[in-house]
Amino acid sequence: MILRLVQRSLAQRFLQSTLLLVGVALGVAMVIAIDLANSAASQAFALSARSVRGRATHSIEGGPGGLPTALYTQLRREAGLRNAAPVISRQVRVDGLGERALRLLGVDPFAEMPFRDYLAEGGSFDLRVFTRLVSEPGLVLPSQPLAERFGVAPGDDLTLRSGDRIATVRVAGLLQPTDRVSSQALDDLLLTDIATAQELLGMAGRITRIDLLLPPEQDLDALRALLPAGATLNAAQEDDDSLSQMTEAFEISLESLSVMALVVGVFLIYNTVVFSVVQRRPLIATLRALGASRRQIFAFILGEALIAGALGTLAGIGLGLMFGRVTVALVTQTISDLYFSVNVQGLPVAPLTLLRGIVAGVLASLGAACLPALEATFTPPAGAMLRSGLEGRARRLLPLASGAALALALLALALLQMPGGNIRLAFIALTAFIVAGAALAPLALTLLLRALTPVTGRLFGVSGRMAPRAVLRSLSRSAVAVAALTVAVSVIVGVGMTIGSYRNAVSNWLDVTLAADIYVSTTLFAGNRSQGDTRDVDPAIVDEVQALPGVAQTVWVRAVAVDAPDYPQLPPVNLDVVSGDVTQGRRRFAWLAVEDAWTALAEGQLLVSESFAFRRGIDPANARLTLQTDRGPRTFPVAGVHYDYSSDQGTVLMAAATYRALYDDPWISSLGLILEDGASLADLLERLRGEVLADKNLLARANSELRADVFVLFERTFMITGALQLLATLVAFIGILSALLALQLEHTRQYGVLRACGMSPAQLWRYTLLQTGLMGVTAGALSLPVGALVALVMVRVVNLRAFGWALTPTLQAEALATAFAVAVGAALLAGIYPAWRLGRLVTARALRSE
Repeated sequence: MILRLVQRSLAQRFLQSTLLLVGVALGVAMVIAIDLANSAASQAFALSARSVRGRATHSIEGGPGGLPTALYTQLRREAGLRNAAPVISRQVRVDGLGERALRLLGVDPFAEMPFRDYLAEGGSFDLRVFTRLVSEPGLVLPSQPLAERFGVAPGDDLTLRSGDRIATVRVAGLLQPTDRVSSQALDDLLLTDIATAQELLGMAGRITRIDLLLPPEQDLDALRALLPAGATLNAAQEDDDSLSQMTEAFEISLESLSVMALVVGVFLIYNTVVFSVVQRRPLIATLRALGASRRQIFAFILGEALIAGALGTLAGIGLGLMFGRVTVALVTQTISDLYFSVNVQGLPVAPLTLLRGIVAGVLASLGAACLPALEATFTPPAGAMLRSGLEGRARRLLPLASGAALALALLALALLQMPGGNIRLAFIALTAFIVAGAALAPLALTLLLRALTPVTGRLFGVSGRMAPRAVLRSLSRSAVAVAALTVAVSVIVGVGMTIGSYRNAVSNWLDVTLAADIYVSTTLFAGNRSQGDTRDVDPAIVDEVQALPGVAQTVWVRAVAVDAPDYPQLPPVNLDVVSGDVTQGRRRFAWLAVEDAWTALAEGQLLVSESFAFRRGIDPANARLTLQTDRGPRTFPVAGVHYDYSSDQGTVLMAAATYRALYDDPWISSLGLILEDGASLADLLERLRGEVLADKNLLARANSELRADVFVLFERTFMITGALQLLATLVAFIGILSALLALQLEHTRQYGVLRACGMSPAQLWRYTLLQTGLMGVTAGALSLPVGALVALVMVRVVNLRAFGWALTPTLQAEALATAFAVAVGAALLAGIYPAWRLGRLVTARALRSE
């Protein structure tokens, strides 16, 4: 009977059932979409790594210049390593094969078969193509899916770009994957013979690494003793683990934002269930009078929420899969921009992802419905038709809600003080602050509306005096709507101020670090340096550029990744080698232990960035760093910590003379040009592009162009955050709409009396919109301090723990005004439909309602 009653109730109340479904669906959709994006990016990286690493258990790697080819022969002869394979791995771009980076993998086909499946016995590899690959130079093998997507066939010529080199290669054949998994693994791969790779990349006599298949009983120490000073023996799984740590904080941040969206959805579910209970109060009273037990009433309300929540969860799964495609694109683009190149083909849906969404939707529905169900259950039949008892309880609970807000704030402060720097605890504390702000909604509504009543009375007359009192008389409904809007707008304020603080910090940093007039660099800008994007540029370009009229000074940079033996669990160190101080002494420091930073660099000391120091515990008392060099491990004093926002993994600055003495690496990565006074920027750019760089894979960009590119990347990074903000606002808007519909239904008789006493439809419109406007004003006023607190925690705690940057919060009046306008505007828009319904009110029918 209960089930049939629930089904009939849902069918008869289509609007509120739809609102409930929307609330659950949007929350579940965001949980699933974010989870899909994170898992898809992780899987794509794992598959890409598998295609390059294969079944190797260990690898021998050198510094930025790689390893001598002779080491491979030596190890096979002296150490008896039969399962060993030399490898060259670099990121390249190929004209006509999309904008993303591809992996050029140079291998020795005779040594490859134990390592990678596409050359294994029984695979689909063509032996004739194998023979051509070894015997003819300049041949490559893309994967069949990649070739089909861009219309490439065997025999076609391709233009390959790597570092400053441009080369023409020919497609000898296609790598044909055997299933969907291998199809994605090979999708970004260009296979070639190792000799061809050396020629294309200018690595004659050098290789990137040596892959090994070692038995468990292998004596690793004895093997390490055979290696030259600059080579290291690494376990393959350790490399993957250290790289996966790069994106861990980023993924946790996205998960936390999706949970916040679900929290806002809970308010919507609560309001919708309350609306449903209000509509059926006469029915509930009748059922109680006819002998229905409290348990049956409770089961009736929860049953409706469970069924609607289950339907909303199913809709949310479908919506989440749709959102997931957009979210995957945004997340993988951000990971490719900031960390390493990721290519996602398809949308893998893990059962755990769906289960997480289902549990979130069902539990949110049942949890949000419990309070309204208890309200309906414990209301005596005689009092089920009255609001006075419920509102009386709501006012009596006001001190309890305020006390709960204080307790949550204290809990959040305690969590932030806990040692260990756990980012999940920081997000829990952040959520506690937001919920505490929501719990203050009844108190804020009471105090603010009492203070505003004289003002609204003078401005709007009788309607202005009645509207605040009407909102306060329905505190149990209006406070929840204000709380939902407060949560949404405070998240908007907090995230907006955080992004603004970050933008301001990046802008100030660029003013200092982008001090050259023109920058020359390779077009390859994707992926982390530890993933093969070394951007090798011939240093001869420096003399060519310096000889141009109008160039006063050139400063070059070599950007590489090197190992830090003391931190094997962390990703390789991003080392920036500089030939001069382009900032002209204006670099900003968190602390500096010497008088002149550039003199310290010239003497062999290092400067590290703020995020690098945070992740490795470097401070004035622990100011040393050991790096793996081509001469063996070297320990350097750290002269200071500077502000840098180029990588959340941090960077290390080293002088060019120090680097050249310790690393066998002649290349540079980019250079900056400082012009003479009066020199024409436009003329020099035209000459650079037309003469010096015409046959090179290099770009010359003015300072303003490069700065604009940085901010394009910045905006793209935070695009998904803006989408989640919009979703939170939408859910809060629907929540306040459902609360207003409930209030209107409860006060139908009151509105009938007002109409009978002469209030016009226009006055009813004004009366209703005043109520919603006041609720919006309260939510806006409460969300500003809560949002500012959220921003403070984000920039001073969450950002530091996630990315190593303790930003300076900046108060942005425009952002605060916009957020306040959003709160008021959302409330007023939500009040239009209820006001329209009041305009169509039939007085006689309203007077007969009770």
